[in-house]
Amino acid sequence: MLKILTINGARLHVEDQGEGPAILTLHGGLGLGSRQGDVAAFGVLASEGYRVVSYDQRGNGDSEAVAPYSHEQFIADTEELRQQLDLGKIILCGSSYGGFLALEYALKYPQNLAGIVLRDTAASNAYNDTAKKLALKSGLPGVDAEMLDRLFAGKTRSNEDFLQMYKAIQSLYFVTSDPEILEARLKGVKVHHETHNWAYANNIPTFNLVDRLKTIQVPMLVLCGRHDWITPLAASEEIAREVPNSRLVVFEHSGHSPQREEPEKFYREVRRFLAKAFSKAELK
Repeated sequence: MLKILTINGARLHVEDQGEGPAILTLHGGLGLGSRQGDVAAFGVLASEGYRVVSYDQRGNGDSEAVAPYSHEQFIADTEELRQQLDLGKIILCGSSYGGFLALEYALKYPQNLAGIVLRDTAASNAYNDTAKKLALKSGLPGVDAEMLDRLFAGKTRSNEDFLQMYKAIQSLYFVTSDPEILEARLKGVKVHHETHNWAYANNIPTFNLVDRLKTIQVPMLVLCGRHDWITPLAASEEIAREVPNSRLVVFEHSGHSPQREEPEKFYREVRRFLAKAFSKAELK
């Protein structure tokens, strides 16, 4: 069910499906991402006894573009949404940039969590140079140092400029990719280059939670594709090494999206984690 809720002064588009213990998802790709990817990945769980809530964060997808786009604002929105929908203790699922925010939320609101699922993410900005080098090594048309520097510095010039950058690097996200499928995906993207620019110019330069990860006590499932270029496996290994109650699962035949490239294993691991985490938590 689609709901449009006013959260901290911004109208957000929210998909609220199913009944039961609540799973709240945080999409990645600020400025390009939306709830649609999370609905596709986690929506199936709404028919399996879970309540699945996915939403377009402010300045993304169909939601209203109301600055600021700081981590503080994003996690305040997550908490306000949790309260408005009366979700109780949740399992928070953060993908890519959404994983940055899930970690931030866990550090501020640990009492509200039954567990965390992270997919292809990082706890600091330390892997940006590695990602750039991997992208340059690919030799893809349109991928050069100047473009990557602007992308990672939050200096996209327009929605069209940002979209063309994403088009150039899109195949990097997968081990195997079909050009027709990639082109179809591009047509469905709603672009907000200002959101991306804010995040990468203001949030990412100081993003580093590594020294605080040991304080996260809730159960955590860390998922990562072996061939992820943008948040390399080393970033997930670091999180799993530092968070006491965590488990790392590596997808040997995936890039940044194991939910698409190895779905059977992805769902097997997620279902196992959800059942165990919710069984141990007081949900209200």
